[in-house]
Amino acid sequence: MTPDYAIIVRNKTRLESLIERFNTRAQAKFYIERQGGDFAMYEEEHEVFYSSLHTVQTSLSAIMKHKIVDRTFLPSYIFSEKNLVVVIGQDGLVANTAKYSRGLPMIAVNPDRSRYDGILLPFDPGNVTAGVTLVLSGSYPARTVRFAEARLNDGQRLLAFNDLFIGPSSHVSARYRITYGSHTENQSSSGIIVSTQAGSTGWLSSIFNMAYGVTGIFEKKRAMKKPNLAEDELLFAVREPFRSVTTETGITAGLIRPDQVLTIESLMPLNGVIFSDGVETDFLKFNSGAVAKVGIARETAQLVLNKTGKPSVR
Repeated sequence: MTPDYAIIVRNKTRLESLIERFNTRAQAKFYIERQGGDFAMYEEEHEVFYSSLHTVQTSLSAIMKHKIVDRTFLPSYIFSEKNLVVVIGQDGLVANTAKYSRGLPMIAVNPDRSRYDGILLPFDPGNVTAGVTLVLSGSYPARTVRFAEARLNDGQRLLAFNDLFIGPSSHVSARYRITYGSHTENQSSSGIIVSTQAGSTGWLSSIFNMAYGVTGIFEKKRAMKKPNLAEDELLFAVREPFRSVTTETGITAGLIRPDQVLTIESLMPLNGVIFSDGVETDFLKFNSGAVAKVGIARETAQLVLNKTGKPSVR
């Protein structure tokens, strides 16, 4: 079905968030500068973003109708099959939007290459029309991304473009029973990260950095290897597992393939959560009695590629 309406998804700038917090720009400026901060940095970032947004809107206006949806409304927004999704912002916004996009083609735009790496942002404001034209033609290069899924025993489920976090909502130990393959054990840790291929350059990479940093103290010649996941693989890692009289550390990491699930039973009476892609406000409660089955979801996302390149995976 050919799209006839573009939905531009954006997030608030840091300046807008500051103004919401302090009511006016003047009060926000006074607070930041009183603390020794550089308020001009926030203003410049804001102006560059809005300049990029204006360019995208102007370009789209010559091709099709469009409207802007703020990220905060994504969980309740219903995309139509005739929508084209244009995301302008950081990589994390792409991840968050993808979960609600229903597999629609997504054109991801980097509004400021001097500030954002843009691993998932192949387009610039000046060439967004090239991507839109390809989608409207019905023949466009795209990268298909598989989601991770956490499904609870009460039927609730949560998708993740990059990663799932399973653990406590605060900085205390998570308590749970984990089953991987034929092995089950009780654990106490800082929580579990489950990463997709797309997320392997994010939170998961920080776990690798920590692990290699610690082992490097004792094994100077150990070369660091980055995670290299296939499209249909997930990798889970237990953060800071603690061995005690009642907890074990035999299961610390592993791959989850299409025919596998990771089962986690909560042993936390309060404050257990599962959230995805770093968005703590979009979560499932994971307290005692809850059992999560974690695996590869049936849903996918389509990231439209720039004809001269594609989103890179480090």
